[in-house]
Amino acid sequence: MDYIEVVKQLNKKQLAPLYLFYGTESFFIQQLKNKLKRVTINDDIDNLTVYDLDETPIEDVISDVETFPFFGERKLIIANNASFLTAKQGKNAVEHQLEILETYLSNPVDYSILLIIAPYEKLDERKKITKLLKKQATVAHCREVKEYELRKWMKQLADQLKIEITDEVYGMLESEISTNLHLLESELHKFSLYVGEGGLVTKEIANQLLSHTATSSSLRLADAVMKRDLAQAIEIYKDLEKQKEEPIALVGLLAFQFRILLRVKLLKQKGYTQGQMVKQLGAHPYVIKLALEREAKFTVRALHYFMNQLAEADSLMKQGGMEKDVAFEMLLYQLVKRNGA
Repeated sequence: MDYIEVVKQLNKKQLAPLYLFYGTESFFIQQLKNKLKRVTINDDIDNLTVYDLDETPIEDVISDVETFPFFGERKLIIANNASFLTAKQGKNAVEHQLEILETYLSNPVDYSILLIIAPYEKLDERKKITKLLKKQATVAHCREVKEYELRKWMKQLADQLKIEITDEVYGMLESEISTNLHLLESELHKFSLYVGEGGLVTKEIANQLLSHTATSSSLRLADAVMKRDLAQAIEIYKDLEKQKEEPIALVGLLAFQFRILLRVKLLKQKGYTQGQMVKQLGAHPYVIKLALEREAKFTVRALHYFMNQLAEADSLMKQGGMEKDVAFEMLLYQLVKRNGA
């Protein structure tokens, strides 16, 4: 199973006596673990015990699992770092009597839930204990999400939150936040609170609510420059200053935006399609889509001028020829006063 499928089961309170969460995506493991705590013991720490299997043998864990809870009807036992499921041993190489775990898997008790966590990329599928666990337990493979899978994951989460999101907003999220799952989930929850159940998240709403990252702010800065709106450009820069963003880093982000514009414009002149540009430049499709919408406002000569101004500002800041904040504001003025010709 994947993350979403196990979440759906837990939402329905379809509980199993045994769980195995494995993989390298710590966000998924943490979220599932928290969800399991809430559903099984309602976050009651008196009925929760956590072990580190690099320090505690599995037979001690099973002994606890088989002991009746002192409080409540059910307890949750979490066993971290199950390196015995991999081809490599853990740091401290504790000797585990795995036959005790094997026996327990065939007949688990109904008053305890055992969660075994293996935060590793791969398990050793040749091992008997791995095969048994995968057969008897509810398993969640918590692997890292690839960029091409990101939209599917976001759509699944949006469905859970009972909101609709336009394709344009999905593109914004993919481009600006990428695979930062903690931030993505936070933004989607924010959208759901704003639009309510059954609500639609549009580009206008996303622009209003989306937390400003350095990447998204560089897009806004580039937009202000393209609109020749110096006041807005300075305002965005001042906001970034408060967030401790360095002017040199912002020059680099702006340079990326205008470099993409220039390269897209040149490829368009050669007859490249949008899909071909994505492959050629290795950029996100949404980034290319935006560049195609913007490049017509500028000549190749103007874009070369922007790149030269950015390079000069970068050099000036790094050599200490002018205070960085002053140099950046001067750069914005030079970019804005230049039209697209």
